[in-house]
Formats: sequence, structure tokens, C-alpha cells
Amino acid sequence: MKHSNSRRTVYLGLLTGLAMGLHIFESFIPMPVPVPGAKLGLANIISLYVVMNFGMRDALTVTVLRTVLGSLLSGTFLTIVFYFSFAGGITSTIVMGLAYRMLPKQFSIVGISVLGALTHNVAQILVAAFVVEAMLIALYLPYMLFFALPTGVFVGLAVNQLNKYYRPS
Repeated sequence: MKHSNSRRTVYLGLLTGLAMGLHIFESFIPMPVPVPGAKLGLANIISLYVVMNFGMRDALTVTVLRTVLGSLLSGTFLTIVFYFSFAGGITSTIVMGLAYRMLPKQFSIVGISVLGALTHNVAQILVAAFVVEAMLIALYLPYMLFFALPTGVFVGLAVNQLNKYYRPS
């Protein structure tokens, strides 16, 4: 979709602010599951929405700004939590962008979101393995992927609804 530069900048600024708010809000939600690090991925709603309506480049910009500014505001900048979030966010945004652009007939929006959720968790495990210098941390991956499926479905359904009722003009 083609937008004027100033209109596009305003939309992306608002979406970045919304993504940061969701990022920070989610950090305060206690997860009822005994898997440390399991999250709903609410900010990924915005990442996928931007992929669909503005493209992968803008989605990557929003993801970088969201993770950096969100972690600065929540006090986690340059901590292990930041590196997990940053690696997962960038990797999942790239995968969702590529799948949306190159495989639109093979994957629905929910399927693309699930791919993003799975990729997010794989990236986090790789960062954890690098930090603790032990690949045994990969044994944690099946638990992370198990929780990525319903959260990916939730995010995909939310993006479907958001896209149905709100498309930038």
C-alpha cells in the first residue's frame, strides 16, 4: 500500500508507540505457566501488522525501536532479557516478512504468526546457549515451542481482526 512520506511516518510512529506499550505491559503480566520466559507476544501483533501493511523494512524498524526503547523504559536495556527480546524480535520479523512476501498461498496470517512465534523462541534459545556457553539449554526448546503455538495463533487471529477493521488509507 502506498502512503505519503509524512502520513507513513506518523502511522509508523504511532505503531511503534503502541508496540512499546504492549512490550512494557506484557512484562508486568504474570504467566500462569511454569516456563520461564513464556510470553503472549503482544508486541508481535504490531510487527506482523506492519509487515502486512508497510513491508518488512518498516516492520524491522518498528521492532528495533520497540525492543530498544521498550527495554530502556522497563529498565532491561543491555540485560539478558533485552538480548532475548531483540534477537527473537528481529528474527521473527524477518521470517514473518519473508513468509508473507514469498509464501502467501502456503501460509495464512495465523500460520505466518506461528512461524514467527516459533522462530522467536529458537532465536532466544540460541542466544541463551551462547550466553551460558552450553547447548544443553536447547533441551528447554520443546517447552518453549509448545507455548509458542497457542500464542502464535492468538497473535495471528488478533492481526486478522486488526487488519479487517483498520487499514491505513
